[in-house]
Amino acid sequence: MRSIGRSTLGALASIGRVVLFAAATLGHLVRPPFYWREFGAQVLQIGWCSLPVVGLTALFTGGALALQIYSGGARFNAEAVVPSIVAIGMVRELGPVLGGLMVAARVASSIAAELGTMKVTEQIDALTTLSTNPMKYLVVPRVLAATLAVPVLVGVGDAIGIMGGWLVGVTRLDFNSVTYLKNTIDFLEVWDVGSGLVKGAAFGFIVALLGCYHGMNSGRGAQGVGKATKSAVVAASVLILAANYLLTEVFFTS
Repeated sequence: MRSIGRSTLGALASIGRVVLFAAATLGHLVRPPFYWREFGAQVLQIGWCSLPVVGLTALFTGGALALQIYSGGARFNAEAVVPSIVAIGMVRELGPVLGGLMVAARVASSIAAELGTMKVTEQIDALTTLSTNPMKYLVVPRVLAATLAVPVLVGVGDAIGIMGGWLVGVTRLDFNSVTYLKNTIDFLEVWDVGSGLVKGAAFGFIVALLGCYHGMNSGRGAQGVGKATKSAVVAASVLILAANYLLTEVFFTS
């Protein structure tokens, strides 16, 4: 019982530290100065450089989803639902979640390793010595860039995923191209896309926040940086899945 209590208190303390870190980040976000050059560099690094992996993931996911839905729908003579289900599934669920997880694998690890290395080599202490707030210079631009860039990645990934389903539907499942696209447009609503973009913004915030938190609190030496990187990816991935359920619950009941 003692070990269970100790583990529970440790987990609650960790959650509290992350919440305080998030609150400090939001507080610095609304107070000057703001480092626009660092923000622009992070938008390119997080958004543009993540596009290939997110696009490929969405393309193959859309194609596989079309095959699976066709196979299942054939049991009930419902093959015609493939275009609409692929579109809805991609924009509401698979696009945001898979995009968020791929960004977490790439960005959270990169941020944690970069900031952890800066801490080990005392570059963060040097920023403080130069009267530059590390939270404003290192954390705020990354968190804001990820929060704004990931929804764009999700939107592009949704389009690519639907295109992957269309390619498979037309070339492998003998769908008419015009009919497939018409069914996709007719059954897709604005809020389907909007809910996925909101999820993308939340996932981007989680990824960057946890990457920065674990990087800024990295242990000393190469082992500490490696542990921080691993912890950032694992924590971001788990929180993305948890946040996805909570947001889906909110959107479903609203």
